[in-house]
Amino acid sequence: MCFICDRIEMIKNGENPYFVKELRTGYAVIGDNQHFYGYTLLLYKNHKYTELYQMNMDERLEFMKEMTIVAQAAANAFGCDKMNYELLGMGEAHLHWHLYPRRSGDIGDYGNHGIGPVWWYPMEKMYADDNRPSNAELEQMKEKLRVEIAKLL
Repeated sequence: MCFICDRIEMIKNGENPYFVKELRTGYAVIGDNQHFYGYTLLLYKNHKYTELYQMNMDERLEFMKEMTIVAQAAANAFGCDKMNYELLGMGEAHLHWHLYPRRSGDIGDYGNHGIGPVWWYPMEKMYADDNRPSNAELEQMKEKLRVEIAKLL
């Protein structure tokens, strides 16, 4: 089983502390690490596709629609100058969106004088334990995002 499938099983078993909301095509979750405050993911519900173009058009459009709803909700909940979207899959081939609310200066002096994609920020800093929200912070973040998603559905 892949890491995303494991996380979905945790959701189904009520054991994923990052779970926010189930949608028709996926699960919205807060990212484990929050260097980019409000980092959110949308995990596609099953592992049968590894590419968007493999999905039938109706499913693809619904997944894209739900991703944009979650992105807008994250922007509303956490504020940002720009939202970055990633659907990569070389680390985990299970379809999932990374939604990064971006703010001026959030990569420090990295990149092009502090401007650039999230992956220009060092991974060891992005995924450092001190970027994990406390339980109380996580609960607040989940509630903020849940409220904003509900407004858009």
